[in-house]
Amino acid sequence: MKTTWFAGAVAAFVAGGVSAQSGVALYGIVDAGIEYQNNQPGGGHSVTRLSAGNMSGNRWGLRGTEELGGGLKATFVLEGGFTIDDGKSAQSGRLFGRQAFVGLQGNWGALTLGRHQTPFYDFGLRFDPMAISTNYSIIGQDAGFTSRADNSVKYVGAFSGVTVSALYSFGSNTGAGSLGEVPGSARIGREYSTGLTYAAGSFSVGGIYDETNLGVAAAGPLTDARIRRASLAGSFALGPAKTYAGYRWAQALGGATLPGNLGANNVSNLYWLGLGYQLTAVLSLTGAAYYQDFRGTRADPWSFVASADYTLSKRTDAYLNLGYTKNKDGSTLGLTAGGAGAIQGSGFGTVSGSENQFGAVVGIRHKF
Repeated sequence: MKTTWFAGAVAAFVAGGVSAQSGVALYGIVDAGIEYQNNQPGGGHSVTRLSAGNMSGNRWGLRGTEELGGGLKATFVLEGGFTIDDGKSAQSGRLFGRQAFVGLQGNWGALTLGRHQTPFYDFGLRFDPMAISTNYSIIGQDAGFTSRADNSVKYVGAFSGVTVSALYSFGSNTGAGSLGEVPGSARIGREYSTGLTYAAGSFSVGGIYDETNLGVAAAGPLTDARIRRASLAGSFALGPAKTYAGYRWAQALGGATLPGNLGANNVSNLYWLGLGYQLTAVLSLTGAAYYQDFRGTRADPWSFVASADYTLSKRTDAYLNLGYTKNKDGSTLGLTAGGAGAIQGSGFGTVSGSENQFGAVVGIRHKF
């Protein structure tokens, strides 16, 4: 009965949107594969498993617009994530954990209110060679590239090749147990971010800054533990090839800890290079290398990714991803971005001890 009622409610919602001359669409991605990894936590054994959302996080959503006249539109997105291997909701069990916002858009840009993927996430999608694939990409080194913010206001505007983005959150991740919107303590849980990109033909370059208060309660009183991030990156396409290069600086303050480093108030520098190549009309190849230097330590890990993607149709593709992490002097970088033992959702803590890790996944992805 509950399932029937929910399906009917969605159908009525979409039908109502259409009758009001609003553009409403149901969309999503379903992605799963078979994965092998060695050197697992808790003994260093290897594992072969069904792995969900390897190239793209599994999702379904509703998005729509309504013409208000004079070039002004109302817009909304409701997007939920799930894990296809067990059918559970992702993003801490939220119904619309990926995005949920409403706002206005026009020639001046779009201004929306709700839960958003941050400008730092948008920046990663554009300049990470692996386009933020779930397990085999830059987010293993820094999960900040896949961050979202509750209680936020976001602006995005595009003008003659220049894209401007900005976000302010009054409590960036309250649904996952962090704090925000605390009377008398506006900084607790606060996040603000701003970015600028420029694209001309085959060339694109951009910069981004983000500061997030982690909203934690340490030994009773609220703290100002926070992480600052800044990044510069670019890409250049020449024929079937596209190159990527980038740099990200991060600093932990107020007792905060960077993903992958257990020392408080540290600084890290993350560098990456990548190459994408359209070998044929249906086969594309991608390679990427990521290196992170934690200041004052020798625990500086590498990660490498090679990917082949084969287009079966306009909406379906098959892929093979190979990954390798190289650890030393206590670093614990694995290929899995999250999961049990992971530090702040990154790939750290997903390998046995300080061992290196190899992984491979073959899978299929369908977009609707």
